[in-house]
Amino acid sequence: MNSILPEEETSVSAKKLALNYGLIWAAINIVIFLFAYYAFPQVMGTFTYTIIQIIVGVGLAVYFTLQIRRQIGGFWTFREAISAIFVLFILPSVIIMLFSIAFGKWIDHTYNDFIKESTLNMTTELLEKVSTDQEMIDKTIEETELALDKQLNPSFVDVLKSLASSVLMYFIIALIWSAIFKRDRPIFLTQSEADQL
Repeated sequence: MNSILPEEETSVSAKKLALNYGLIWAAINIVIFLFAYYAFPQVMGTFTYTIIQIIVGVGLAVYFTLQIRRQIGGFWTFREAISAIFVLFILPSVIIMLFSIAFGKWIDHTYNDFIKESTLNMTTELLEKVSTDQEMIDKTIEETELALDKQLNPSFVDVLKSLASSVLMYFIIALIWSAIFKRDRPIFLTQSEADQL
């Protein structure tokens, strides 16, 4: 009869692996961020950069999830999966958010102005293609500028609100991801147990 690790032991191991992979994922995100900003600054804040982030993010999420499941024996219940996957997803999100705030405040003071200017230029170009109503364009640009100021120079309360919304969003994503990647352990029976059925 094959032995199966107790659920609690497997769950702890999965969380530790998720923590390690989450830190690796955060490091990869930071490297991509720095590389894009210094090597190809024109792509920052564009649709292309967003697509690259999504593709890399989904790829890493699939790879790390499968690695965790494989390393704990190939099986985990929905409950085991969700706790590990939530840690895997939320950790890099929080680290990159805090890093980008620190980067703009203390590392490269030109970052915030650059992102603000790039985003406003891109938004203006897009609005001018879809509308000729200058008043609407001006109002949208003004609202975008206010939102960018709040995003790039957040207060402590803004950071807490952002963290709370990230926790909720990534918990929902973790629920979906866990439903996709859970794999229940098969029930192994000895011959004598099978004969009793």
